Amino acid sequence: MKIKNAFADSSTPAWRAAILSFLLVMSLVLASCGGSTEQQEKAGAVAAAPVSVVITPVIQQTVPIMTEFTAQTQARDTVELRARVEAFLEGIHFQEGRPVKKGQLLFTLDKRKYEAELQNAKAQLAKAKSDLQFASEKVTVESARANVEQAKAQLSKADLDVTRLEPLAKENAVPQQDLDNALIQQKVAKANVDAAQANYENVVLNQKVSVDQATAAVQAGEAAVTNADLDVSYCTITAPMDGLIGQRLVSPGNLVGRGEPTLLATISTLDPLRVSFSLSEAEYLKIAERMASAAQRPLALDLILADGSVFPHKGRAVIAERAVDEKTGTLTIVAEFANPERLIRPGQFGKIRGAIDTAKDAVLIPQMAVMEEQSAKTVYVVESGNKVAVRTVVLGDRYENLVIVKEGVKPGELVIIEGLQKVQPGTVVTPAEKSLAAEK
Repeated sequence: MKIKNAFADSSTPAWRAAILSFLLVMSLVLASCGGSTEQQEKAGAVAAAPVSVVITPVIQQTVPIMTEFTAQTQARDTVELRARVEAFLEGIHFQEGRPVKKGQLLFTLDKRKYEAELQNAKAQLAKAKSDLQFASEKVTVESARANVEQAKAQLSKADLDVTRLEPLAKENAVPQQDLDNALIQQKVAKANVDAAQANYENVVLNQKVSVDQATAAVQAGEAAVTNADLDVSYCTITAPMDGLIGQRLVSPGNLVGRGEPTLLATISTLDPLRVSFSLSEAEYLKIAERMASAAQRPLALDLILADGSVFPHKGRAVIAERAVDEKTGTLTIVAEFANPERLIRPGQFGKIRGAIDTAKDAVLIPQMAVMEEQSAKTVYVVESGNKVAVRTVVLGDRYENLVIVKEGVKPGELVIIEGLQKVQPGTVVTPAEKSLAAEK
């Protein structure tokens, strides 16, 4: 009965408090319901608006297949400068690490000892020539020949005496003693002729031996002069070619060339520069096939440096190794690159990139259109009604900023290249087309 009277009397404080609490709760509920409806309407309007994306058509064309090989640079020519004679190093006449020209003076050695040896060799040669001239004189030979002729004349006289006296002795016109003396003189004359002839032959032989010995001495003297002259020339070391010289390995004042040629410095040619790389037998056959075609000769190669930049000058293969390496199954190829700026140095590592094959009628899309979802490669395709569909693709080799698609899309279809994060399958989009040519 008390409760009823309390609610019946609206003027009581309890009734007024209950009415205010109810109105406050209802206003909050209505405000909350009205705001949720407005947000839902806005969200619906946003969801219904098409998403702006950039698309490009899938193209089909024949493209070269670029392959990269690990490579190392090397000098075409490298020369070690060594001290070929034992001497003290007097001077160094170049700046380390700088280019040098062929014939440029690089090192000088103390050559006084070798100049003295050269003068001595020249003196010995002069003596040998004098001995040869003396041995070549025919005075002794002519004297021996005259002795032979004189002996022959005496023999002729003795023969005449015997011929004259023999008939007279038979008739006792002359004493027998005269004939006997004549016969003895004849025998003596014959012996003198034989002795003179033997002496003449001995003199001729001795002269020939003397001439041969003197000639040999002259030749030995000339060789000694040449050798001594070479030793003197070895004391002046010049650049054998144009190139870049490294640091000096010996300081002035040191004794060099003792026991073995001392390495002084090294020169390498830098322009052109060689780059060697290895490829498999199959890759070599493809390159050989392309190089055999007149339309593809020469095969242009790119050199990718260690920082990822591409060397500005193109190269070409110049040497293929004689045989395939049995251990690795690869063949070494040497390429040459112009290096006028001398940017590349021997021993650097990089990559050689070249087109060793072609893909005929390849299906191409930009690399930026490909997304990775777990282990699959996918692209977004805009189909009829500007609706987005997802495709799983199988990719092949790359060509510039494009990639070959083996399965998943066809030529002429439209793939999304910008705005990929804003779409999902079934999304309606507003596409803006951009050709692949603009992407290159």
